[in-house]
Amino acid sequence: QVDGGNGVKIWSQLMKNMEPLAAAVEALPTAALRGDIGTAATAAPYLSKFATLNPLENLKLTKPFQAILNNSGIRKSSFTQNWLDLLCFCLSGLKADGTITAEMAMMMGEFYDEQAVMDCPVGGAKSIADALVRGVEKHGGSIFLNSRVEEIVIENGQATGVRLSKGDRVIKAKQAVVSNLSVWDLFGKGIVDKSAFSDAFIKERIETPVGKSFMHLHVGFRATKEELNKLQAHYMYIDDWDKGIEGEDNAALVSIPSVHDASLAPDGYAVLHIYTPATEDFKRWEGLDRRSEEYKLLKEERSQYLWEVLEKVLPDIKERAVIEQVGTPLTHQRFLNRHNGSYGPAIRAGEASFPFPTTPVNGLLVCGDSCFPGIGVPAVAGSGFLTANSVSFDSLKPQLKLLETLRQRQ
Repeated sequence: QVDGGNGVKIWSQLMKNMEPLAAAVEALPTAALRGDIGTAATAAPYLSKFATLNPLENLKLTKPFQAILNNSGIRKSSFTQNWLDLLCFCLSGLKADGTITAEMAMMMGEFYDEQAVMDCPVGGAKSIADALVRGVEKHGGSIFLNSRVEEIVIENGQATGVRLSKGDRVIKAKQAVVSNLSVWDLFGKGIVDKSAFSDAFIKERIETPVGKSFMHLHVGFRATKEELNKLQAHYMYIDDWDKGIEGEDNAALVSIPSVHDASLAPDGYAVLHIYTPATEDFKRWEGLDRRSEEYKLLKEERSQYLWEVLEKVLPDIKERAVIEQVGTPLTHQRFLNRHNGSYGPAIRAGEASFPFPTTPVNGLLVCGDSCFPGIGVPAVAGSGFLTANSVSFDSLKPQLKLLETLRQRQ
């Protein structure tokens, strides 16, 4: 309908070209990786399968995804190019020419699987956090709330614990300190003693390109079950392809989880979330007082585009709305402790790569979207695997046990 018969042919060629890449990603799962020589043991069961794959295809995984699109005959001005740029941007904050192929190989293999569905977590995003808390506590861990870390304590080249801002309390680390702060917050905000690192290391980390931020709008609105049944749970909107995916006020994503989950709002009501995909510049917000009238007016002004997009789905949404909350780059900065409210590092594939979880300081590891595999929930979950496996050799035995369990489930 949008690219004609030739577009269908080219899409088929793309999916064919993606098959060996998806197979390569699946052949060696992230859960099998470590940041030490223990990888020789954890990756061993997968090497025979990985070795059967074309090594030239495997090398493509580290290249920009655009190279795969070019080889598939996709025209730069085509809908297919624009659509894949949008998918890349939503995942990594960069278009296809800056997104690493490995990330898209994993996503495309699942996104276009015949059994794939676009769903929502029952109970909302809170249920995911609750599940993670249960997992931590089940294995003997503790969760500390309202416990802001003032400093990561480093003694004689070793990370030994964290100092909290309240009461100057120090929590000692048994094996290591793991930080999920962004690279700029960890190395540029006084949490670590910079003298424990070389000047070159600090400079390289601080100069990591910064991705833009978001505008968010959360709305509670009146809606009957019959009305919700006529809606989709997810919408992706683009105003003008020629303006570019990264153009301000040009793209938005909408989620209406109440379409699938009635527990999220009282009877007769529903909730939705709409946001711009990392296209909001922090500069216009920098230095504003969140309590000021100027900030309130700017929030109202910058959220109008989101309301306009919503009206294309629900024309009378403003009349239906009973609760509305606007999120800005300052909201991201405040609640997520994110430098400039950023989505994350704008590290372009082919020009630089995300670092692994270890650091020059013994016992200090990092995870999150400032390290390998990169930005986006799947990649960040993978970084958690990699970092947990890299804390010490004590993790080797449980990692092997987990991998055996995963193989048995396949």
